[in-house]
Amino acid sequence: MAKSINDNTAGVFYGFSAYVLWGLLPLYWNLLEAVPAVEILVHRIFWSFVVVSLVIFLTGGWKTFLGSLADRKKLFLIFSCGIIISLNWYTYIYAVNSGFVIEASMGYYINPLVVVLLGVTVFRERLGRWQLTALLLATTGVLLIALQYGRIPWIALMLAGTFAAYGLIKKIIRLEPVSGLVLETFIVMPIALFYIVKLERSGAGALGTMPLNTVLFLAGAGIITAAPLFLFARGIEKTTFSMMGFLQYIAPTITLLLGIFVFREHFSLTHLISFCFIWVALIIFTLSNVGVLREPYRAETDTAEF
Repeated sequence: MAKSINDNTAGVFYGFSAYVLWGLLPLYWNLLEAVPAVEILVHRIFWSFVVVSLVIFLTGGWKTFLGSLADRKKLFLIFSCGIIISLNWYTYIYAVNSGFVIEASMGYYINPLVVVLLGVTVFRERLGRWQLTALLLATTGVLLIALQYGRIPWIALMLAGTFAAYGLIKKIIRLEPVSGLVLETFIVMPIALFYIVKLERSGAGALGTMPLNTVLFLAGAGIITAAPLFLFARGIEKTTFSMMGFLQYIAPTITLLLGIFVFREHFSLTHLISFCFIWVALIIFTLSNVGVLREPYRAETDTAEF
């Protein structure tokens, strides 16, 4: 029993550390605000591949990597993962360096609810009364922001949608996290490397024109990407999935606080009301998932389907 408690404590620590690092990412990307978002993205892809390849080489995971390359269907899905996560990374970097940190945090708050929506549309999962309530509340919050902006909050929706789609494909192909990231970055890495070389040959690349500290921060993007992923993988091994579900809201909360107090973005009363709708939706959603809020029993429809 003692070992189980120790494992759970360690898992919570790993998960907490992963989400804190993800929440603090805007501070890192802001250090690179002089570099165009696309160039940051291609360096992030390339150096992530270098870092995770080194880790998988040292841990002897190359058999999984090579085996996945032989499966054409899986390879296509992995390629899709690489494109989708690259789009997600670009949107997040663009948001941070363009003054949309608060909107970026909203994207990761509503992500779990987009996952529910995908579960309904793709896997034909049923929504309970409380889950449907949560979805409607979150939608109301997004619409309030859209009315204030006079536009759809596309950054938040893009981040939520791409990350949900990424998770959906990962669920289908069932790859170990580190091996999965190697494959995803391996597939898009040649494009990233070609773009880096093209920029450097034209004299417009950061490696030849930016100060040394900027170059080091670009290379460090690989570590800053891989580190929370490794911590997350360790956390999910040692603690419950429900606990990781609770912990996931740490990251957007930190990002939201950074947007308000560090980046000094405007946080209006409409923002507050909108986020309140989303926060209440997440509380209802989480409590329904862990069984605190129970669905009413319906004998006609509560039959198991196999």
